[in-house]
Amino acid sequence: MKNLFLIAFLITGFTTLAQIERVEPPNWWVGFEDSDLQLMVYGDNIGKSTPSIDYKGVSIEKVNQADSPNYLFIDLKISEEASPGTFKITFELPDGSEEKYNYELKARTKPAADYVGFDNSDAVYLITPDRFANGDTSNDIDESLNEKSIHRSDDYARHGGDIRGIINHLDYIDEMGFTAIWSSPLLINDMNSGSYHGYAMTDFYRVDPRFGTLEEYKELATKADERGIKLIMDQVANHAGVEHWWMDDLPFSDWVNYQERYENGKKIPHSNHQRTANMDLYASEVDKSRLSEGWFVDTMPDLNQRNPHMAQYLIQNSLWWIETLGLGGIRQDTYPYPDKAFMSDWAGAIMTEYPNFNIVGEEWSNNPLLIRYWQNGVDNGYDSNLRSTMDFAMQSRIVQGLNEEPGWEKGLHQLYAGLSNDFAYASPENIMIFPDNHDMSRIFTQLKEDIPNTKMALSYLLVLPRIPQIYYGTEILMENTAKPGDHGLIRTDFPGGWENSDVNAFTGEGLTDDQKAMQSFLKTILNYRKNSEAIREGETIHFAPENGIYLISRISEDEKVVLILNKNNEPVELDLERFKELGLEGTALKNLISGEKFEWKNTLQIPERGPYLFTTKTN
Repeated sequence: MKNLFLIAFLITGFTTLAQIERVEPPNWWVGFEDSDLQLMVYGDNIGKSTPSIDYKGVSIEKVNQADSPNYLFIDLKISEEASPGTFKITFELPDGSEEKYNYELKARTKPAADYVGFDNSDAVYLITPDRFANGDTSNDIDESLNEKSIHRSDDYARHGGDIRGIINHLDYIDEMGFTAIWSSPLLINDMNSGSYHGYAMTDFYRVDPRFGTLEEYKELATKADERGIKLIMDQVANHAGVEHWWMDDLPFSDWVNYQERYENGKKIPHSNHQRTANMDLYASEVDKSRLSEGWFVDTMPDLNQRNPHMAQYLIQNSLWWIETLGLGGIRQDTYPYPDKAFMSDWAGAIMTEYPNFNIVGEEWSNNPLLIRYWQNGVDNGYDSNLRSTMDFAMQSRIVQGLNEEPGWEKGLHQLYAGLSNDFAYASPENIMIFPDNHDMSRIFTQLKEDIPNTKMALSYLLVLPRIPQIYYGTEILMENTAKPGDHGLIRTDFPGGWENSDVNAFTGEGLTDDQKAMQSFLKTILNYRKNSEAIREGETIHFAPENGIYLISRISEDEKVVLILNKNNEPVELDLERFKELGLEGTALKNLISGEKFEWKNTLQIPERGPYLFTTKTN
């Protein structure tokens, strides 16, 4: 491209020759609440041009030059008079020549209120797409990109999973009982290594061709929606990949944090990860700035959301993907790290346009007060506009409690005490709970490959007043015990996702009896949960653990659900007198897993260690 500019210069003698390489967002829509749109135009010397538009309902409000002469930021007003269609933007250069660019305004395909986000009636299936299923081997390698290989024996290389692989197995996800899919990022990561994970994006508007195309991404959203499955997009406002196209020609001197040091090849400070600086009454300014301005690693430039053009770019990017894919939610990575004033504006802009939408923010903390801080509705002097946060605190309690032997404030009491913290939350039912995820050891590994404890963990979090998220492979006891905490091994290939697999979890072929039993166990609870008003909306009552037994109940007008967690290795005859307030005496109940029916009387026989899930709906 640069050679073409040089040839043109030699022929014409003009130094103001422009050729537009990109305009972002690549299109927009009529009918948004916010009528403002900022276009980022990139091309050689485009910053010296004067743009004009002649299209009813569209006007240029302001033209912003950047520090680089190769950018222009154009503020447009899209009024109610604007109709869907394509219009020309004319760029007049100083030499009198013109460059024209066709820009499209689309009609919105459905009302904003119909973009309904995930909530506690959903169960979310988290997928690392490179490791789930390879549905199209033709896109495994792209010679135009930096990382040009597939090595399935290397846990940190690309393995070939893609969007087509997810599409091909939507029926499996649906039949398991999941109602939402959260995929790790599918946008391009043109990095030299480790690109499989997706979190070092090098173009915020381009699907990674090794995952597929934009049309396939749309197909995934459409076919998921046909099954009643919402699509949650994993987004990153905090950083990009160092190979991002703009890193060779940054528009402003403050586009990324520590930009001068980066451009001069100096060592760049990393984040101090002191996330409490966001709300600490006594935090120093240096700690606050190092948290939000320091880079995660040298290959992930930290974006400066205090630059108003960067802020607008990121907000519009999120809106563009919601509208393009018809999303059912966003998961925002590393939520406490970007500028927190911007994060409020970002979430607020989305929720203004889509009032029934939902966003979950990642705050990795075992402190409920930090999780509380980021949730909307809490009177703490900060309006986050964020409905959902992630419950790392409860996840930690579940693992610790199930691994511990009973004792004073130990064992199952960890679960009981953890749930008692719900008084602090504005809406605990909007918090996302999970046994594990793509960044922590598999739950089967965390629980020392103990199957009864794993079943207790899963059944417990699936009846809590929470939004449950399950990582792919949990249903078949995938583990990383050989290397605890190792991200590459945690993100192991899903059996059956590649041709000629000896084991196929999609069909059950080659699974062990324990794996089949866990898959059936989770499938039963997930599918029951879909239609249980008690679990989704009911009152919660739990009783302090005694003698290695913890009981929690969810209650609605037409149903009562009871979960008993038993850590005793020997049979127990449970005296039911203590649970009299549940009003179950003489009531018929059914064991959701075994199907066995019984009457709630004076005592209940608990034959072995594990979970017991009952419902008053016996038909």
